[in-house]
Amino acid sequence: MTRVYDRRMPTPVRLVPKLPLVAALLLAGAVAGGVVAGGAQVGSPAVERATMAAAEAERAPMIETIRELVAIESGSHDPEGLRAIADVVAERLRALGGDVELVTHDDPYRMVDTPDELGPTVVGRFRGRGRGRILLLAHMDTVYRRGQLAEQPFRISDGRAYGLGIVDDKSGVAIILHALAVLRALDFDDYELITVLLNGDEEVSSAGSRTLITELGAAHDAVFSCEGGGADDRLALATAGIGAVALTVTGRASHAGSAPEQGRNALYELAHQVLQMRDLADADVGIKFNWTLAEAGARRNVIPARAQATADYRVLRVADYDRVERTVRARIRNRLVEGTTVEVAFERRRPPLEISPASRALAAHAQEVYRETGRSLRVSDQAAGGGTDAAFAALESEAPVIEGFGLVGAGAHSDAREYVELDSVVPRLYLLVRMIMDVAAGRSPAVLAR
Repeated sequence: MTRVYDRRMPTPVRLVPKLPLVAALLLAGAVAGGVVAGGAQVGSPAVERATMAAAEAERAPMIETIRELVAIESGSHDPEGLRAIADVVAERLRALGGDVELVTHDDPYRMVDTPDELGPTVVGRFRGRGRGRILLLAHMDTVYRRGQLAEQPFRISDGRAYGLGIVDDKSGVAIILHALAVLRALDFDDYELITVLLNGDEEVSSAGSRTLITELGAAHDAVFSCEGGGADDRLALATAGIGAVALTVTGRASHAGSAPEQGRNALYELAHQVLQMRDLADADVGIKFNWTLAEAGARRNVIPARAQATADYRVLRVADYDRVERTVRARIRNRLVEGTTVEVAFERRRPPLEISPASRALAAHAQEVYRETGRSLRVSDQAAGGGTDAAFAALESEAPVIEGFGLVGAGAHSDAREYVELDSVVPRLYLLVRMIMDVAAGRSPAVLAR
């Protein structure tokens, strides 16, 4: 991993908008370095009203930012598009007052789908005058191919905004930018450090950025990851870890008609291996294991000399990676076809995000904050099938790490069905801003306990 520092002077692309008069009046008497007139602290009714007004003022600009980001095609295998969106986002962070670093990844953790060239990671640092170190995560890359945007452009219909990568995770990038804009509008800098990490390789298991995410996670007091909040308006405390198993069987080719007995059928051996490892799932501990890909042979009349299969598996505990790998290594010793060899390779694509008492306490505080918007916030402690960069941030940290601070929405990785709910823009923006303020002010029980 190498760092490329970009020290160009910022070119303003959009100034933080002036607040409406009512909000300005609230701010004039309410917020000064995180403390309201008369000594009231962050979290007081006056600050809540000012923060809500500032969030409402950012609604239209944030929707426009989402539109702009969706219009940039930035698939994980599209380095040109990833550089383009990284430049746009880096410029926005500079305009908001951040020190911006572009990080390139020359020595990634190589997996079967790792692109030859990975997109850069944008890191922005905002230094304040107080305490509290907060890490904000989102990703710029998508699963979509270049050219699909023309068929599925950004659109708004029935209170929803649709577009490629809009919930996963262009709106997550946008909510971070506009949370920073709200803090600036409130003149709130009562934190020590806010670090923003926006990577371009999340959809390929963060092959390059994973080490940096882990390093930064260990250096902060709280981590808020801004993937979408689901269709049910929630935060997530646990996500699954993702692994892969690749089997390669080598046999010996021979004519299938005249001399099949001289061959060593790699396909037969592969079928034997797959069938004897069809029972590795364990619902009691949350292990899911499924063979998903297989190929063998090149000609109908030739005994196949090579066969391959790949399994996808999910775990809820880091220790279960070892369990799966030990079991697979033991099973492949049992062969069916004499004279074949079986090789196995493992990929630990993404660790699980495991629940911690600190994360649970901070999520409970988030529920209290969200009630100030008139909405209820669900907190999920059951891991779904997908993985998250938040897990890398938690890998070597005791800090609370919470996923799902993005907008309410659904349809990720789908055709023309990926959307965000526009009525969640203001409440979700308010939630993220207030959580940053409360961690900085030491009002969070999880942070106070550290």
